[in-house]
Amino acid sequence: MKLPGLSDIQSAYERISPFIHRTPVLTSRQLNEISGCELFFKCENFQKVGAFKFRGATNAVLSLPAEKRKAGVVTHSSGNHAAALALAASMNGIRPMIVMPVSAPSVKKEAVAGYGAEITFCEPTLRAREEACRIIMEKEGATLVHPYDNFDVICGQGTAALELIQQVGNLEAIVAPIGGGGLMSGTAVCAKGLNPQIKVIGAEPLNANDAWKSFKTGILTPSVNP
Repeated sequence: MKLPGLSDIQSAYERISPFIHRTPVLTSRQLNEISGCELFFKCENFQKVGAFKFRGATNAVLSLPAEKRKAGVVTHSSGNHAAALALAASMNGIRPMIVMPVSAPSVKKEAVAGYGAEITFCEPTLRAREEACRIIMEKEGATLVHPYDNFDVICGQGTAALELIQQVGNLEAIVAPIGGGGLMSGTAVCAKGLNPQIKVIGAEPLNANDAWKSFKTGILTPSVNP
């Protein structure tokens, strides 16, 4: 996979702007006093499907060549990416096929189905998810839109940081959570591209610190049953 740059994120923003919400930035005087600095919160909980994931999914769908759109898209996800891809694909007349673990919350399953996805359930293991996706890709010719290890998804997620900096101006530091790493990757590329001096901080739970371990050792370390 080629590495994304600032221009790729800027292009993604132009591409997805007609489809996404420009989410608000909120502040809190009390939290500013507690932290001793000025904090700005990019409220992606107000994004479509309730998460930043809609940015990456939309960019991935809109970046598909016409011939690939006909066969549809597939992914594996237990929640937000599944909903995001289902809605983004449906809005653009593309068939969404989603692999979800049987253990996914009922509200997530209902949301994904409500956005028009065809759901295949599997056992709650990464191996089972990937195998189910492989079968669908071979049978239907669908394009895999990985939840985070995907160039277009990373560029789409990076637009949240681009929008934040447009709204607030220069920042000394920017903090983003790390799950799979798509948002953090896009955030780092965007923030450093706009301001090489900015400090970029990744946040993750202590008991699911696979990114910290991977960063420190230089070896990709998956999170197992966090």
